This record gives sequence, structure tokens and C-alpha cells, in this order.
Amino acid sequence: MIPRDEYLNFLLRFKNQQIIKVISGIRRCGKSTLLELFREYLLNNGVDKEQIIFINFEDLEYEELQDYHKLYNYVKSKMIPDKMNYVFLDEIQHVKNFEKAVDSLFIKKNADIYITGSNAYLMSGELATLLSGRYVELKMLPLSFSEFCTGTPDSISVSEKYRLYIENSSFPYVLRYENDYRDVREYLLSLYNTILIKDIVERYKISDIMLLESVVRFVFDNIGNQLSVSKIANTIKSDGRNISTKTVDKYLQALVDSMMIYQANRYNIKGKQYLKTLEKYYVVDIGLRYALLGKRGYDVGHILENVIYLELIRRGYDVYIGQVGELEVDFVAMNDNGSEYFQVSASVRDEKTLERELKSLQKINDNYPKYILTLDDDPVCDYDGIKKINALDWLLKKYN
Repeated sequence: MIPRDEYLNFLLRFKNQQIIKVISGIRRCGKSTLLELFREYLLNNGVDKEQIIFINFEDLEYEELQDYHKLYNYVKSKMIPDKMNYVFLDEIQHVKNFEKAVDSLFIKKNADIYITGSNAYLMSGELATLLSGRYVELKMLPLSFSEFCTGTPDSISVSEKYRLYIENSSFPYVLRYENDYRDVREYLLSLYNTILIKDIVERYKISDIMLLESVVRFVFDNIGNQLSVSKIANTIKSDGRNISTKTVDKYLQALVDSMMIYQANRYNIKGKQYLKTLEKYYVVDIGLRYALLGKRGYDVGHILENVIYLELIRRGYDVYIGQVGELEVDFVAMNDNGSEYFQVSASVRDEKTLERELKSLQKINDNYPKYILTLDDDPVCDYDGIKKINALDWLLKKYN
């Protein structure tokens, strides 16, 4: 089992506080495993197993508890009156009106509540409306590159581990297949179909699955490219499929809500304005993209860009595509401490490429950190405050 220390520390920070802990993330990213790790921590630190109530709503054993009245009564009957009770409700989206049961449990002083869900709209929509100000959300992703490396043999080089990371998958379960790509691909396509049907088609009542898949494939094939709803619609129409911009917009939102893709909006660095056009999209797992598209989708630069984007999200940044004049900065990463700027390129050993990557960063007139991340296995370089760093070292947190 891969330790998910940063996520576990988040739960420990809010342990026993009267606030609902919400863990959201795409299916099979490790939410259930995180709850198991936390449960083990509790048992090893003085909590009796009778104090832990654990329900996985994807287990048929608990199907009747998908009625929120029955769920509330069941949990209440299991609670020990004079002790703190740790309530784990895994994949809560299966329970209609679950927020009513959660709200009633929340007001009990001896209930410490943890819930997980696989749909962003569910967590930010229904739950936020009823429980505003009474929950914290932990947004989980599949394994980071650093976490992935802990599950691979030390005898494998870092560059080989990166190849496995992007060609196989960052989903934790894939490590069990020991690099049997046929089994990996079968697992990933099965996961893809489950997400497509259960989290998108059924929820949004989509009738034309093939049309939805056309949008998925187009977005997967264009990670890191500027996209618009009209561009996607026009491209699909040129292939002989009729689709409206309204439908494309609906499908894109559904894909974002399922956490299969992430939308990165644009930000005007000089004007400090958020822009609403020419977004970029990144896929939650490069292995999933590779399984769906095959080798034709193998673009080293954009794949690295996708990996860096997700890592910035993991590290708690709000991430945007930067605009400075007519130039673009790959990522503007913001948190409470300010901003950091990133250019991402497979290689900058060519002088013209290096000049191009430096140019946009040089136009930013502030003192926040600026980086160029590449796969070049070269020493760290400093260009008047702009640091060029090996991307794999950065992913392994060898540099802040």
C-alpha cells in the first residue's frame, strides 16, 4: 500500500474537530485506501474498533442504506454515547439526499464525519448549499510521481520510472500489474467506461454516448492546446457528426465534474485579470489518455506539461495559463504566499527554444519565483533569476 502522507496529514489536522471532512476525487484515485490508512492510524492510537463506523456504498452489503433515513438510523444505532465516533461514508454520491443524513449526524458532538465522493458537482453543489461553512474539502488525485516511485523497484532509473508513470498510469491499482501493459490497458479502459457511464452518462442523461466519446477523444488529443467550445464543435462536425456548441459545453462540464479532465483558465499577469476565453484542458491521468489514444497521442512536451499541471494542483496551488502582452506563460501558480511562474518544455538545449521560453518570463515585472522545467539532464541554471531545473527532480521535490 502506497503511503499517501500529505493527504493523511490533512485528515489528522482536522481530526476530532466539529467539521465535516470531504474527500473528493476521480474513481480509484485512492480515496478508500486513504480512509483505510486513517482507520489504521486510529486503531493504533487508542481508538477502539467499535468507535469506527465504516460504510462503502459501492458494496452491495450496504445497498439498503442508500436511503438517507435508513443511513441515519443505522449510524445512530452504532454510535457509542460516551465516546467519539468516527463515521466514514465512502462514495456517498450513491445516497440520494445524503446531505440530510450528514447534516443530522454533524450536529452530534460525538460524531467525527468523513465522506468521499467521485463527482465534483455533487461535492461543490448539493453539499455546499446545505453545509456551507461546515466542511473542508480534500481534493485527491491519483499518485504523484514521487508516490509512484515509492511503489517501484530501486533498481529502475528515475527516467524509466517516469516512462512507466506516463505510459502505464498514476492510478494506484496499476502498480499491482507489474508492468503487464495488456492488463494495465484493460483495467484503464474498464475504469474509463465506468466513469463515462456511471458518473457522466447516467447523471447527465446523455443519450449519444458515441458523440460524448468524440469530445473526450478530442480533448485528450489536445491537452495543453488552446481550445474553445466552437473549435471542438466545428472539428467534430468536419468529421461528419452533428453537434451544437451547447452540447459540447454540457459535455465538457460533465467531464470536469467527473474529474476526468481539468480546465485551466487564462490570467492576464500585468492586468491581474481572469480571462474567460481560450481555456486549456488537462487529463487526470496520462496512462488513461495513452490507453484511449495509443501512441498517436504521445507528445512529450504536452505530456510533461500535463504532469506538471497536476502536480501544482496537488501542492495546493490555483493554476492558470498566464498571458503577458502577446506572450504566454505555461502556468501561473497562486497560493496565499503569492505567485510562481512556470515554463515547461521537453528540452531547451536548442538556443532558440531556450530564448523563446525565457522571453515571456523576462517580461514579468515582479519578484516572484520563475522556473523553466525540462527533461534535460543538466545542472540547474540561473538566467537573471529564472531557474532552469530538471522536471523530474522538481517532481521529486529536490527543489522548492
